[in-house]
Amino acid sequence: MPDVSKLIRRPSTVRIAQQRKPLARLPLGRLSAWRVRLFAALAVIGPGIISANADNDAGGISTYSVAGAHYGYSLLWMLVLVTFSLAVTQEMGARTGAATGKGLAALIRERYGVKWTFFAMACTLVANLATTVAEFAGIAAAGELLGIPRWVSVPLAAVLVWALVLRSSFHRVEKVFLVLSAVYLAYPLSGIMVGAPWHQVFRETMTPSFQLNAGYILVFIATVGTTITPWGQFFIQSYVVDKGIGPREYPATRIEVLFGAFITDFVSFFIIVATASTLFVRGIRINSAADAAIAIEPLAGHLAHYLFAIGLANASLLAASILPLATAYTVCEAFGWEYGVDRSWQEARTFHGLYAFAIAFGAFMALIPQFPLMSVMLFAQDVNGMLLAPVLIFAIKIASDRRTMGRLTTGRIGNAIAWTTAAALIVLTTLLIGASVVQLFGLQLG
Repeated sequence: MPDVSKLIRRPSTVRIAQQRKPLARLPLGRLSAWRVRLFAALAVIGPGIISANADNDAGGISTYSVAGAHYGYSLLWMLVLVTFSLAVTQEMGARTGAATGKGLAALIRERYGVKWTFFAMACTLVANLATTVAEFAGIAAAGELLGIPRWVSVPLAAVLVWALVLRSSFHRVEKVFLVLSAVYLAYPLSGIMVGAPWHQVFRETMTPSFQLNAGYILVFIATVGTTITPWGQFFIQSYVVDKGIGPREYPATRIEVLFGAFITDFVSFFIIVATASTLFVRGIRINSAADAAIAIEPLAGHLAHYLFAIGLANASLLAASILPLATAYTVCEAFGWEYGVDRSWQEARTFHGLYAFAIAFGAFMALIPQFPLMSVMLFAQDVNGMLLAPVLIFAIKIASDRRTMGRLTTGRIGNAIAWTTAAALIVLTTLLIGASVVQLFGLQLG
């Protein structure tokens, strides 16, 4: 999926990449060598940091909170492994974009044809719609914490999201969202202030454990699915293409992408630590946003509900502004349909239809009375995790093709980590189905 601000102004990312001069060749006058290097580094900053911020959306906050509140520190070990997987898969997508100048959707169609493209887009569409529902559920939950009923907050958010795109002002508002994302610092601060038993935290971080029950496996898959998302694979690659980053500029982007992966799971780590140290130890399970807000009470005291609501609303609005538009963009790119907000309904009916449907569907589901908001945000991440494997397999195979990638082909270690991630998701999904069937018939797993 693309940088939305560029998508609004220019409908063809491939054409942009072809027309733009390589960053390394831009006229720099009499700048000294260190300034040249600094300019080149700043010019490519964006994909990794934006992807990192987008990963910690409403679904991410709710999933990591449930992981800590329900299972203590026992899932921290897998978060370390997922960090490596996230770094490898995001780097792989960014590198493919730099090597080919094309988005993942277009490459899947070129390489595997329409039938496999339809399969990949079906997986992506289902995962993205589930995530869009989660974002509007996050908006509803945040509103209720502030005393605003969902029938007010959700429609207003839907109109705001629509207006941001139609008025082409998303790029400016995105900066505000990113600044407000500083609220994520509340979790590291809260985790430190609560006096977590760090010897136990580090011991469980280094000691793998697993539980064969449906609830644990659901949270396990959701933790993977909210960290490494199907839409994230499309986003990072198209973002690199939009910025005109090629093989010469890629080394700086690679560092930024890897740093972004670390930042993502640094915040995730402390969300789990904070909730485990405040909720799990007291036997509190998360059934609502108010329960999750308790985790930052050590930092914010009686204002914790308001701070959590602001953070949840910010994360939800940012993702809800990106996902519907980027979903329509990805699907239309895959099949060669006209796309772009600057095009009329008559020129790009499929694009506008998909965009409108995604917003309406997400808002409608969140407005259903007694809709279990926190459960839905968690379930959406499970959908992401289950549908990630097919998308990831396409991305791995393309990035491993020397004819497509040239000297930027994925190495053996990167391939091993990426394939292990895909295989683990398939095994976990199978285990989840098996555990669910066993529990359905009232049997007990050891």
